[in-house]
Amino acid sequence: MTDVLWNTWAGTYQARPRRTASPNGTAEVAAAVASAAADGLRVRMVGSGHSFTDVAVTDGLLLSPTSLARVRSVDPGAGTATVEAGLPLCEFNDALAGHGLALANMGDIAVQTVAGAVQTGTHGTGRDAGGLASQVVGLEIVLADGSVVECSAERDPGLFHAARVGMGAFGVVTALTMAVRPAFLLHAREEPMPLEEVLERLPELRGDNDHFEFYWFPHTGNTNTKRNNITAGPMRPLSRFKAWLDDDFLSNTLFEGVNRVCRRFPGTVRAVNQVSSRALSSRSYTDVSHKVFTSVRDVRFVEMEYAVPAEHLVDVLREARRIVDAGGHRVSFPVEVRFAPADDVWLSTAYGRDTAYVAVHMYRGTPYEAYFADLEAVFTSVGGRPHWGKMHTRDRSYMETVYPRLGDALAVRDRVDPHRRFGNDYLDRVLG
Repeated sequence: MTDVLWNTWAGTYQARPRRTASPNGTAEVAAAVASAAADGLRVRMVGSGHSFTDVAVTDGLLLSPTSLARVRSVDPGAGTATVEAGLPLCEFNDALAGHGLALANMGDIAVQTVAGAVQTGTHGTGRDAGGLASQVVGLEIVLADGSVVECSAERDPGLFHAARVGMGAFGVVTALTMAVRPAFLLHAREEPMPLEEVLERLPELRGDNDHFEFYWFPHTGNTNTKRNNITAGPMRPLSRFKAWLDDDFLSNTLFEGVNRVCRRFPGTVRAVNQVSSRALSSRSYTDVSHKVFTSVRDVRFVEMEYAVPAEHLVDVLREARRIVDAGGHRVSFPVEVRFAPADDVWLSTAYGRDTAYVAVHMYRGTPYEAYFADLEAVFTSVGGRPHWGKMHTRDRSYMETVYPRLGDALAVRDRVDPHRRFGNDYLDRVLG
């Protein structure tokens, strides 16, 4: 198939590949890669398009994983489940729940494909439980020569450590074996709190909760905090009306309308944020874990997120607030702050260090470049690592300063893809 236009979810990038394919299995992926190599085409596999960068863009062969969507096996005794690359996380959650199992941690978007989320470093928030890649115990990958390999910490550990957050640079991931745990309930407690109180109480708020995050409303000193903790129950989910009111109407329908007004009349942003941040009320509920971790995100935006050393978070946020208060920007989207423990995934944003994530957003169609540039300077001043799937301007020379194992990962890439069959402009910039 040719003459197909593919877009990212946010409309930040598009691709018009020479060829597209939707393989029905690993063998068909291998055949497609071999055919592309014979024709001199580069190859990329897309997911749901939720990356804001051009990480998936190609002018060669664009593979779609829509037919790679099976749960191959579930082993409750071993605590593992093997899933194909293209299954959306929401469907994987449902399949695991049917076996009385769950992922230990998740991000807040569930429509991503499993491979796409893992490959770009999707992480969520957690005191002890890390991002999705830290829960991967095995990968099945089609390499540039068309061979199919399996890797793990015991089998080709170099490829395993490099390719878990590999952005497709090491090969096409066709299946992943994930560590899973018995299904569990989370008690969610959400309440407003002044930003300065949050910053002063960070050690307590992080240490006393399994999963803590907060949203700061720019142009205000207000936040909304979220504390999610494992509980024995009983389950007390939100009523259908309350769930619709808070998570559908207020967080999506009304929020979309508010942002349209702010985009057209930027001078209203300060007043709108003051009202919005004070309109939030406390709520608590108990539900199955994946329903607490994830949210519906219908309002389209552009996002930049950096992982900074956790010990620098307070200074980073105070400087970000100073920049916003200086008056040069009008920011209608909250700033999201989450946390992750150190992990051992070579290209993970949490590799080797206790990490705080700061995500900044702008509504679609709103100029974002100056705001992102000002905050990116703050993030990079403390050695921040940009999320691989979100907007940033860093290149390989910078990545070498913040990823201690980048050289090892690139050596693996030279071994498995010496001719850069899986390369594209984005990977050329960040990996060379």
